[in-house]
Amino acid sequence: MLKEFKDFAMKGNLVDIAVAFVMGAAFNKVVTSFTGGIVSPLVGLIFNSNFNDLKYVITPGVVDEAGAVTGEVAILYGSFLTNVIDFIIVAFVMFMIIKGINKTKKKEEPAPEAPKGPSQEDLLAEIRDLLKK
Repeated sequence: MLKEFKDFAMKGNLVDIAVAFVMGAAFNKVVTSFTGGIVSPLVGLIFNSNFNDLKYVITPGVVDEAGAVTGEVAILYGSFLTNVIDFIIVAFVMFMIIKGINKTKKKEEPAPEAPKGPSQEDLLAEIRDLLKK
């Protein structure tokens, strides 16, 4: 059983998937920091607010002595938009990577066409000639 597990774990596809997963997690951190540190402040300039703090308050909360708001019910659409931007960036980069990989792949030569039999006209001419005899 241990040998079977070792064979399973060392298969090429599983190792490739594990490496891709680790790289994807690291890439996600890069994209998140890019969005949070560069894109969000630029968009925040447009809205004159912190992009991640954009929200629609449904029920206002109570401000306590420390200045914290408790009991607020709000839709945090700024955080959602940040995550959508993260997703679009990751999807675009993955698209470009796949496109680049597909360009570098060796193009397969099209298989030669199978020889075609006689055309319909040739068969009809042959039948005509046979009927004349």
